[in-house]
Amino acid sequence: MAYVNWTFRILVALAIVGVLHYNLPQRDIVRIVNTYEERRDFDDWTSLFWSGRATTSTTNPTKDVLFIQTVKANGKAMVYRNQDTGFWPPYFKFDTADLQTEAADAVSTRDDPEWYVVRHYGWRNVWLSIFPNALRLTPAYGPEMQLIPWFNIVFLTLLAILLITIWRLWRNFRSRRIAPLLLEIGGAANSVRGRLGRLFRRG
Repeated sequence: MAYVNWTFRILVALAIVGVLHYNLPQRDIVRIVNTYEERRDFDDWTSLFWSGRATTSTTNPTKDVLFIQTVKANGKAMVYRNQDTGFWPPYFKFDTADLQTEAADAVSTRDDPEWYVVRHYGWRNVWLSIFPNALRLTPAYGPEMQLIPWFNIVFLTLLAILLITIWRLWRNFRSRRIAPLLLEIGGAANSVRGRLGRLFRRG
């Protein structure tokens, strides 16, 4: 039973970490090389990683999606999708067209690079064909610019404080209310068992 409990706890912890890692903002320093629009199919479970709903029939759901192609300083390619987020994740992004215009205007070449910080959330997976969603585009003075995730640090710190507070409140509630009740129930059960044992012995 102990192994089952620990396995369940580990799976819950991994799920929470995965949700946080996917939804919390991240930033990359990149050079924008192209922007384009593509019609994508949304007929499998990977549609969970895309924003909004398909615009065609449910039998063959598809949707036009904007993309931003970039290259990092190490030469690694990174492609972002550019979609509104609505209310979840709670970034309230509704300026997809404006961001796409900014990205198209920021295209530069390898010989004369212009570097930008792309704020985004989500994962890039080639096999599943999923892309992080770009949220904001700001100029960077160079690829060596240091980015400190202040928002994530503050958010995770406050979340840890909240979870620790809830855990301590639960411990106090359990020790003051639930534990004495369980002891009382256990004592009553032992008393009943003792009485029944004496009755059976007399019989």
